[in-house]
Amino acid sequence: MALFNSPARVFLAATALRLILLVYGGWQDAHSAVKYTDIDYMVFTDAARYVAKGESPYARDTYRYTPLLAWMLLPTAWEGAAPWSTLTFAFGKALFALSDVLAGWLVVQLLVRCYRFPAERALRYVAAVWLWNPMVANISTRGSSEGLLGVLVAALLWATLTKKPILAGLILGLSVHFKIYPFIYGVSILWWWDAERDGSATAGSGGLSKALGFITPSRVKFTVAALASFVALNLVMYLQYGQPFLHHTFFHHLTRIDHRHNFSPYSTLLYLSAAGGAETRFEALAFVPQLILVVVALPIVLAKKSLTTAMLAQTFAFVAFNKVCTSQVCDLIRKCSYSPLTCLVFSLVPHLTSVLPTLFLAHPQTDPGRISSHTMDCWTGMYCLLIHNLHLRLQL
Repeated sequence: MALFNSPARVFLAATALRLILLVYGGWQDAHSAVKYTDIDYMVFTDAARYVAKGESPYARDTYRYTPLLAWMLLPTAWEGAAPWSTLTFAFGKALFALSDVLAGWLVVQLLVRCYRFPAERALRYVAAVWLWNPMVANISTRGSSEGLLGVLVAALLWATLTKKPILAGLILGLSVHFKIYPFIYGVSILWWWDAERDGSATAGSGGLSKALGFITPSRVKFTVAALASFVALNLVMYLQYGQPFLHHTFFHHLTRIDHRHNFSPYSTLLYLSAAGGAETRFEALAFVPQLILVVVALPIVLAKKSLTTAMLAQTFAFVAFNKVCTSQVCDLIRKCSYSPLTCLVFSLVPHLTSVLPTLFLAHPQTDPGRISSHTMDCWTGMYCLLIHNLHLRLQL
C-alpha cells in the first residue's frame, strides 16, 4: 500500500486524527452536559494553577501525582480572553497527544532496527495498533497523562534493546518517579541483560563465580543510573514540597481503597473491610501475590526468552491482580468481547503498556497472516466503538 511507503504520511495522519479529536472535544465540552475532557485533566490543570500562584500542587484535593506533571502543564494556567484561554487550556492534551505520536515513532524504530522489519511492514503494524487506534488517540486527547508514560516506556525499551544501559536507567528512574508501576520492568531488564548480551566474559562453573558473573557492567550501569535519577528527582521534590509529596505521590497508593467502581479480585473483601473494624490492613496484603507474580515469576520465566513478551505479561498480571481495577477497564472488555482475544490484547494493553503489544508482533514465532487479520479487526472494531460512544454522547 503506497500510504505506508511514506512515514511522513502515516505520522501526519496520526497527528490529524488527534487534532480532529481535540477540536471535537472542545466543541463537546461547550455544548454537551457530558464532557469530553477527562475529570483527571481538571485535577491536573487545577494543580498547575496552584503552582503558578506559588503554592503546592497538593493544595488541590485528589492530586496524587508528581509535581513534575503540574509543572509541565503550567501553560494551562496562563490567563487571557478567548480563544487564547481555550488554546492554553488544551496545551496539556496536545502534549499528551504528541507523546502518543512520539511513542509510535520509537516503536517503528525498534521494529526496524532491533527486529529487522521492513519499514513498510513496521509502519503498517504500528499504525493499526497504535498511531491510528482511536482508543489511544481518544485517551490522550481527553487529557489522560498516560501518553507521557507511554513514551517513557517506549524510550526505555529503545534504550535497552539498543544496549544503552545508562540512558535506560535514567529513563526508568524518571518513569518510576512519574508513576510507580514501571519499576516492575526493571527486574525483567536486569534479568535479560546477562553476560552474553552484555558482551562481557562468562563466569566459571562454581557457585561463587556464577554469583559474581551476574554483576555485569551493563547491569551495574543500569542500576546506578536508575537509582540516581529516581533519588535525585525525589530529593528535589521533597525539598520543595516536603511530606505531602511523599504521601500523595507514593504512600497513598499503598493504602488506597476504591470499593465503589472496583472490579479487582479483591473488590468484595475491600468493600466489606471499608466500613472499618477489620483487624488486618488487607489493602497492603493485596500486593503480595501481585508482586510475587510480576517481580519474581514472570521475569525469571520469560525475560531471557523475549524481553517485550515478559513486560507485556508483567503488565497484564499487574492489572489483573491489582487491588484497584476500575469500571472503565471492565467496560472495555465487555464491549470488545465480540473480538478475538488477540484483538483485545492489541486494543486494551496499549493504554497500560503503551507499546508492548506492537513489539510482541515482532516475535519470530508470530504468524504474520494471523496478526494482520487481528490488527485489522482491532482497528475496525475500535473505530466502531468510537463512533458508538460519540453517538451516545450526542444523544445525552
